[in-house]
Amino acid sequence: MVTIIYAHPWEGSFCKFILDNITKGLLEKKKKYQLIDLHEDNFNPILTKEELALYSKGDYIDPLVGQYQEKLKNSSEVIVIFPIWWMGMPAILKGFFDKVMLNGFAWYYNEEQKKLLPLLDINKTTIVTTSEEPTELITKEGDPVSDAIFHCLTAVGLKNGKWMNCDRVSHGPNEYRLKFIDSVLEEI
Repeated sequence: MVTIIYAHPWEGSFCKFILDNITKGLLEKKKKYQLIDLHEDNFNPILTKEELALYSKGDYIDPLVGQYQEKLKNSSEVIVIFPIWWMGMPAILKGFFDKVMLNGFAWYYNEEQKKLLPLLDINKTTIVTTSEEPTELITKEGDPVSDAIFHCLTAVGLKNGKWMNCDRVSHGPNEYRLKFIDSVLEEI
């Protein structure tokens, strides 16, 4: 099962166009998918003090967390779609990772080995982003997606990561954006 995690609030965005094309492509390839649309779900990314008190135990209050965890448990592939804002992911997506990738679900700390061990087993991870900034500017001081996000996702068992970014999204020609869509569809 492919799980798509989508984090963009505007229906008219290029991210939404990407999402629509990915879901259409998955249907054409007869691949089953499920969607986590953080804005549509009204997901609250803020980790409250009550939730933080449960964090080390791997417990949660928000029922969406349990629903998202169930979807991820049944996934062999994850596609994450979001815009790069301020050289990183939107707050709603960061909150998703904070609240969903919990101890006992996504990872556990092995005292004997003195290291974090993954509990998820997801074979393919594709991160599809858009940005106004050129990709080379985003990666100039290190790659925020590969260095930060993939490092964390790999630690919890999301493997074989690939990042695809459509830069200059508002200023490039339509042909450029359509070519990007084609490259994404080849990847899924």
